[in-house]
Amino acid sequence: MREETATPCAPHRVAVLVMDGVLPLDLGIPAQVFIAVPGDPYELTLCGRKAGSVPTAAGFAVAVTAGLEAVGEADTVVVPGYEPHLQELPADVLAALTGAHARGRRLVSICTGAFALAAAGILDGREATTHWKHADELAARYPRVSVDPRVLYVDEGQVLTSAGVAAGIDLCLHLVRSDLGARTANQVARSLVSAPHRDGGQAQYINRPLAPDTYGATLAPTRAWALTRLHEPLTVPLLAAHAHMAPRTFARRFVTETGTTPLRWLLTARLDRARELLESTGLAVDHIADRCGLGSPSNLRLHFRRTLGTTPTAYRAAFAPTPQPDSARTGTPATTGPPAAATAPDGSPGSSGNAGG
Repeated sequence: MREETATPCAPHRVAVLVMDGVLPLDLGIPAQVFIAVPGDPYELTLCGRKAGSVPTAAGFAVAVTAGLEAVGEADTVVVPGYEPHLQELPADVLAALTGAHARGRRLVSICTGAFALAAAGILDGREATTHWKHADELAARYPRVSVDPRVLYVDEGQVLTSAGVAAGIDLCLHLVRSDLGARTANQVARSLVSAPHRDGGQAQYINRPLAPDTYGATLAPTRAWALTRLHEPLTVPLLAAHAHMAPRTFARRFVTETGTTPLRWLLTARLDRARELLESTGLAVDHIADRCGLGSPSNLRLHFRRTLGTTPTAYRAAFAPTPQPDSARTGTPATTGPPAAATAPDGSPGSSGNAGG
């Protein structure tokens, strides 16, 4: 067990910018997630144009303790959704956002908060998402933004956007995972009674007719079964057999239910398992690749690079186990956020060998 010397670290400062008409749930998500992280590595500030009372979309007001100066002092700035989302934003708000971006701070939006980042020009030339109901509006109003309405969130490194409402939980957990590791993010998810990583994208929540033979069907038991057998060479026919379906019917229903393909879902699950093993064990990379069903160290490295923008060795160095494996990590997250990574839960190409594709 390696010895570590505790060194005092300043907490990572998170400013939640509360706009007039803020959506209460969008506001509560980052506050709840970041204060739930053990060890208090985040310092949370609610701010507005000025300290005081800000009206919410629900009719009640929320008290913010700081003005726009908090945006300038923060390491991460979160903009929750607000109504009306097409309102013209004050020049000082836009200037505060662009200033934070120019200083290399991490900018995050939840739901329609993406409209604020777009209005500030921060999303120009980037991929982004928002609530599926407003994705077409975002794309039409800001044509320089590449809008993907299918995903739960988009991580462009310094700039991150989430889909509608509850997808903000997915994005905030992703931030914790990027800053402090999968183990801490999973611990936070358990405390919130939330899934550490949801299947698929928001495409599964868009209103669309289902064929009559799909009513009442669920593939959750098959997904749960697969998660206990990630080390095995799982295939679509094998998964379909477990679900007592023809492979084509299974694949079609899987996409309908989760918003992603079976092979991409398997790859995401295997990478999540690899991350946990890198953090919590001293297993060699080849053993981890075998346990996760990724086949070989080279295959594991390939998908780590594609999906996380790093290597297994570098990931382990950043998130290695501490002498108190059940306690929170006390390091401070990087000021400018994690390196760019593929973010859509269905965003990685299928792998080779035992990876399932």
